[in-house]
Amino acid sequence: MEPADDRREAESRPWDRLSSWLECVCVVTFDLELGQAIELVYPPGVKLTEKEKSSLCYLSFPDSYSGCIGDTCFSFRMRQSVGRRRRRRPTDEAYDRDAPAALQMEASHFYGYVYFRQVKDASVKRGYFQKSLVILSRLPFVRLFHAVLSAIAPNFFAEAEPCLQTACRQIDGWPSPAAGLIADLPLMGAVLRVRIPSRNDKPGSPSPASAEEEVEEEVANASPSPTPTALPSVHQPDLFRCFRSLLIHTQMLWELVLLGEPVAVVAPSPAVSSETVLALVSSIAPLKFCCDFRPYFTVHDSEFREFTTKTQAPPSVILGVTNPFFVKTFHNWPHVLRLGESAEASGEDVPKQLKIKKVAKLKTLDGKAGVFTAYKSFLLKDKVLVKRVLKGIQRRRPPEVQSAILRRHFLELTQSFIIPLERYMASLMPLQRSVTPWKTPPQIRPFSQDDFVSSLERGGPRLTSALRGDWTGLYRKFFKSPNFDGWYRHRHGEMTRKLESLHLEAVCEADLPAWTRDKSEVEIVDLVVKLREKVSKARRRQLQVREDLLAKLRSWIETIVGSLPKDLQEVLETQ
Repeated sequence: MEPADDRREAESRPWDRLSSWLECVCVVTFDLELGQAIELVYPPGVKLTEKEKSSLCYLSFPDSYSGCIGDTCFSFRMRQSVGRRRRRRPTDEAYDRDAPAALQMEASHFYGYVYFRQVKDASVKRGYFQKSLVILSRLPFVRLFHAVLSAIAPNFFAEAEPCLQTACRQIDGWPSPAAGLIADLPLMGAVLRVRIPSRNDKPGSPSPASAEEEVEEEVANASPSPTPTALPSVHQPDLFRCFRSLLIHTQMLWELVLLGEPVAVVAPSPAVSSETVLALVSSIAPLKFCCDFRPYFTVHDSEFREFTTKTQAPPSVILGVTNPFFVKTFHNWPHVLRLGESAEASGEDVPKQLKIKKVAKLKTLDGKAGVFTAYKSFLLKDKVLVKRVLKGIQRRRPPEVQSAILRRHFLELTQSFIIPLERYMASLMPLQRSVTPWKTPPQIRPFSQDDFVSSLERGGPRLTSALRGDWTGLYRKFFKSPNFDGWYRHRHGEMTRKLESLHLEAVCEADLPAWTRDKSEVEIVDLVVKLREKVSKARRRQLQVREDLLAKLRSWIETIVGSLPKDLQEVLETQ
């Protein structure tokens, strides 16, 4: 196609499946007069507000203190403009229903995945070529989208827009994201083999993407050439790389994230900043982190004052920064991680573990790394874990195995914490036998913090965790956090939908024609209206009700309507 034909085809194309994966691909360049500026947005029909464009430009470039030469990959998360939420597709609803809570689509934020290149170029006035290729998406698939950028970037920096056109057409041919999906995704002459997690997955089980036999069975019709590159995960960060120098503090960091405490991560580069923030957020999985988090944040962000005000306590946010200027603003922050070079960059075999320091010692010119906090952990340190990982470093255990050890530790810790909450929450659910077709569904009993704490004596975390400490104090603090509020709302919503499903099933199985025999026509019409609304609501809320029961109910409604006088039938038909 000619370039003009390509653009017309791109503007008229619906891009339905592409937009299920990503919002758009942007190119941000450095302009001598304007600074960072958007050079290209693809597909061309995508509209970003001026505020979103400004945030995108600043977040897509490392600041001047980072000194990133060559190619750098990092991530950011930015707030979407108010009143600009897009129409959700049925595939989006189905994905969110079946995906783990922590991997559901963002409703009010964009994730940005950046491939930044800075190389010397004598033909440019500043002496450097500086450009970023950026994917905006509502999906938290950091490893998948960085793999996508790595596949596109080599061709993009040679061919520019034609490369993006080809890549977007190929992504538009991918199946829509679905929980449990196993697929080979063709892209720029390569094939990415992925599996998207499902909420039904057994926690801690290995991803089937690495089990060749299972994947081969699922993608038997895929082209055998080229050989697919299997991604071990679409979303999990490298925990070992992030926590190498923080191993003795993993317990404390997990608690800070769980409790929604304000944490600032001051890092030498956007790559270290973003990966560390994402690693912290993922440490409480499968529990969803319900506070704000910004893997990479700049002084130019529109929310700078909101996050760095000195007149009130910092909000519940994990903030990743690279500009030393931020250190001045963090004197009133309770928890600051100041990271230095990685062990690999400094040539160390066994990394020095960062020391706990007082926040008052956090100085702008003193660039020494450390954990600046006065926080006292509720639980004791897991010394066995620290020894095991440090011994693994000495024995040169593969990094992916080290990460798996850390991930298993965090998972078991979170599960030990959340299982008593889940058990107590389940006890608040009304008995199924109390659900009858002729009464409104019974109410879920209220959550009592004191009753829950009392239940810990019989079935607390001590049954599943070897860690000792003040578990009760940790729960009490957790109840005040946004993470508890988010978890409770999510679980209460699930239980409410379950009650509605049980009630609808009871209605479907009731003998409705017999009930109507001694009822007035007004009562029958009212019943039909309510039943239709109930079926419609079940469809909207995607309640899990057997289709044969719904078909039975619809048949009975038609039978009841058919028994009414013609004038009432006409009234019901218009509603």
